[in-house]
Amino acid sequence: MKIGIANDHGGVEVKEELIKYLVILGYQITNYGTDDEAPVDYPLYAFKLGEAIEKKEIEAGILICKSGIGMSIAANKVKGVRCAKVETKEDAIVTREHNHSNVIALSANIDIEKTKEIVRSFLETPYSNEERHIRRVQMIDTYDN
Repeated sequence: MKIGIANDHGGVEVKEELIKYLVILGYQITNYGTDDEAPVDYPLYAFKLGEAIEKKEIEAGILICKSGIGMSIAANKVKGVRCAKVETKEDAIVTREHNHSNVIALSANIDIEKTKEIVRSFLETPYSNEERHIRRVQMIDTYDN
């Protein structure tokens, strides 16, 4: 599976640890984030990853900033992205199953072992094929205000 990972200056260390971990698990990783801790504008990195999802260059994405909130908001502006800000393994599983999320946003402040568990749960959880979940995701995908 091809995974994209992006971060701002607050998520450099977490990204580096996650890349090592995901490579060991056998994932192909594309880095869309900054490798520098100098302040950057997080939306630019969320958009890069989101556009890779839209173009089907990657199958799933991971975003990291201090809170995860800003990255999530920015990524959801890109057509075809369903990004959830998650804090627990359970959040990761539910957003993948019920919402068919293809991107998660994480806080760089979460313990790295917990972060690894969240990411692994997200990537290993399949989308639900239940009609109610499919119907709801289609409603979100087709809404245009």
